[in-house]
Amino acid sequence: SVSFYTARVPCFAPITNENLQKIGPHLQSASELLIPNQRLDVIAYSCTSGTVALGYEEVAATIRAGGRTDVPVVTPITSAISALRRLNVRRISLMTPYIDSVNQAMKEFLYMANIEVLNIGSFCLESDLDMADLSPSAIYKAALETCAPDAEALFISCTAIRAVEVLEQLESELKRPVLSAIQTLFWESLRQSGYQGPINGYGSLLRVTD
Repeated sequence: SVSFYTARVPCFAPITNENLQKIGPHLQSASELLIPNQRLDVIAYSCTSGTVALGYEEVAATIRAGGRTDVPVVTPITSAISALRRLNVRRISLMTPYIDSVNQAMKEFLYMANIEVLNIGSFCLESDLDMADLSPSAIYKAALETCAPDAEALFISCTAIRAVEVLEQLESELKRPVLSAIQTLFWESLRQSGYQGPINGYGSLLRVTD
């Protein structure tokens, strides 16, 4: 009962805050490619660090400049914040593949949303290709090492990494919510589109119904 369509934007290496900001001007043309003149219930920009670097308001305004002025715009970091609030979580551990300057920008973004980042675990990668090459087993091991004992949840950032494949296993081991960027992006996109049913196999968040 749900259909989704994709368009791509350029990515600039290495992954730094400055290069992430270069993606911004390409968002309008990408949004214009999404089934023109047909109904869309929501548009999702699938880049966590890119949203942090540009700011949500700029991302949303540029996407809507493509003509979908009335369509909700969802991003990984803002959907993560919505999910954490839905779960009544305020103190998290953060795991990323990024270099430290990108991590610190993300920590500040979350802090401004009243989400406290207790600690950060990172692969410290500069290449999006290297991020995509991370194995689920490596992500699983790093997540276990990152999650602090007093964290209420673990958030795994970056839509390029395959964290969604190990969310169920991590939650079983850590006994708390484990969220990933792709998971929260789909969760909020589905809710914004009107779909309210549970989805099994991809972490407890997607089983939450409103």
